[in-house]
Amino acid sequence: MMREVKVVCRELDCGNPVAETRGPLIEDGRRGVTMWSCRRDESSIRQCNIIGGLGVCDGGYYRHVTCSESVRLVDGAGLCSGRVEVKSNQSWASVCEADFDRQDAEVVCRDVGCGAPAALQGGLYGEGEGQTWDKEFQCKGKESLLLDCDTSDRKHNTCLPGNAVGLTCSEPDDVRLVGGDSRCAGGVEWYDQGEWRTVGAEDWEQEDVAAVVCRQMGCGSTVSVLPGNTTRGFGVDCDGDESALRECRRTYDLLPGLTVICSGNNKIHYTTKSKL
Repeated sequence: MMREVKVVCRELDCGNPVAETRGPLIEDGRRGVTMWSCRRDESSIRQCNIIGGLGVCDGGYYRHVTCSESVRLVDGAGLCSGRVEVKSNQSWASVCEADFDRQDAEVVCRDVGCGAPAALQGGLYGEGEGQTWDKEFQCKGKESLLLDCDTSDRKHNTCLPGNAVGLTCSEPDDVRLVGGDSRCAGGVEWYDQGEWRTVGAEDWEQEDVAAVVCRQMGCGSTVSVLPGNTTRGFGVDCDGDESALRECRRTYDLLPGLTVICSGNNKIHYTTKSKL
């Protein structure tokens, strides 16, 4: 899913992927190719694994991609962490820690489709090789996009090495476990296009999907994956090392719903060093 979308946004130089939706090809006469998977590091969608030629689309759906356009998080562990870079004059610029605060972080996390900011620290994800953003953001924290924030001239003339701001946002709250005795146990559901939908997986994929779900929810590691229940959900295929379920591939096959028990409980403990 999001790994293919990330390649598209990278190729178009449009920042981080924010959302992906789908629509029927038949209704609007579109044609396309069937996309199977990307590794994550491709510079072009043409380097990904494409099955079939023009007009061959299993399931008859096309994918609509939304990218963050003007801001991105670079060199992080997933889609919701990295060095903050802003697009300026068709190139990307790092942001100095002194010019960036919690209100700015809240807007950036929202802009890139993630949850609330969890850590903000200079040099956390390297320095980058480009220029430094020459303005200071004046976000109020409620804006939807970073472009909606006011800016002012920088108070500091230079940005010292090690001060390019790194930001870690929480993962989006789009996955839940229902029907268990805690928030860390139950049937897997994913919030997709306005509704909660059951998640299923093939037998050989269940452990990997469960590991990602437990990680995203801050629920530790997988204790057990129970046999699928009678409810069927859309198929998900993970490698197991993704930070969130949206980074996995979606197959659209209807499979038995997945029930997961994670090692965590309702309490989540944070030990991250943060200026927030």
